Amino acid sequence: MLSSIQLSRRAAPAARPTPADFDINLGLNTSTGFFPERPLPQLPEAYASWEDALARAKKVLILGEDLTDDDSERRAEGELWREQIRSLPVISTDVLNMDKQLLRRAHKVLTFLVHFYVHSIPPSDDNGPILVPRPLVAPLLEVSSVLQMAPVLTFADTVLWNWDLINPDLPVTLDNMRMGVDLFSGTEDERNFYLGSARGEIRGIEMLHIVNEYHNLPNVTDFPSICRINRLLARLAVVIRDIEQIIQSVREIVDPRMFYWEVRPWFNGSASGSSKPAWIYEGVDRTELLDLSGPSAGQSSVMHALDLFLDIDHKIQQRRYPAPSESNKRADHGFMERMRRYMPGKHREYLAYLGATRPVREVAQSVPAVREQYNAAVTALKKLRDAHMRIACLYIVTMSRSSPPPGCPVFAMMQRMERQKASQGPVTGTGGNELSLLLKAGRDATTRAVLKGN
Repeated sequence: MLSSIQLSRRAAPAARPTPADFDINLGLNTSTGFFPERPLPQLPEAYASWEDALARAKKVLILGEDLTDDDSERRAEGELWREQIRSLPVISTDVLNMDKQLLRRAHKVLTFLVHFYVHSIPPSDDNGPILVPRPLVAPLLEVSSVLQMAPVLTFADTVLWNWDLINPDLPVTLDNMRMGVDLFSGTEDERNFYLGSARGEIRGIEMLHIVNEYHNLPNVTDFPSICRINRLLARLAVVIRDIEQIIQSVREIVDPRMFYWEVRPWFNGSASGSSKPAWIYEGVDRTELLDLSGPSAGQSSVMHALDLFLDIDHKIQQRRYPAPSESNKRADHGFMERMRRYMPGKHREYLAYLGATRPVREVAQSVPAVREQYNAAVTALKKLRDAHMRIACLYIVTMSRSSPPPGCPVFAMMQRMERQKASQGPVTGTGGNELSLLLKAGRDATTRAVLKGN
């Protein structure tokens, strides 16, 4: 009887792509998932001026808003660094195009330089946009075009590409990775923030194996295949629960006030789509058309893959129960799709491939024997998003009403607080989205994926 069940599915291509086709490493001995198989190398000598500028930035620059009128020496040092950036030659990146590791390194170095440049500028009464100089913009646009990703700091730059090996002779494992090779604040809190994200990504590699095993099943209707799908879903629920614990463990290694006041400001980008962007890329006719929001956990390809596999409807395109609330309807339904533009192009292609293949929810709808394990995985994901909401509330919403940590320039910090309060708007996340609406909408979309009984 099970073999007679007909499941709608799109026509499969003649040759099924492999994870390696999407720059995903799921090797038999060592799997790195969306991480590169090796750390990024230094750029060739022709690009030493970029590497030198980054090394210097990490030593001399601090947040512009941390500078007071008495910090004349630091102001002068920062302005000298920015002047040196403006006077750099415009270097072509053509010779890097054949080496994806060097392209990744170039993107990472250039985007770190952009954010160092912008956020080290002391505030002024001039509310006009900041001009990002052409020696950074021109090569960054070239590299980003080849990598097919946004020309701004991204999750890939800060997490996937921001590590080295403790022992180069040993495999790539979390215990052998030194996270946070490049830091803005120079704090252990920033390094540990990247480490927390990396732990989730590393644990998520098993998700990619599970999805791959599911798609390699010859069919999904016979009894052995249904048993296999149930085992895969049970494994998936365990992985999701582990990532929930990893998210919650961030509280043990990252101080919320340090993160909010000294780390997070470096990540801010220029809101895309605004008629008056905060940044202008020199030589670009319409900077507002670029994706410049900055890094976000929403750019994690492994979490997008999980959503696609379980068929979580973030865009509210399908009729599911319970009906979306009014706050759900007001949320940014295109956020997740937009975040994919910040991913490396190959990873985005992988997600497009997943979106065009049979979702496991379709199987669970048609095969009651799969429903319980599917619902258990979705419920685990809903709990993960509950945990993420609590962490975001602590690290962003609550901290937005807090005082700076000891040791920070209090006067400058209080000025920053006054400017934030003057906006009189809700706390926002990446791209200016209202954070609470966005997180609740994601949690509720996950809840609606649960299948009801017959």
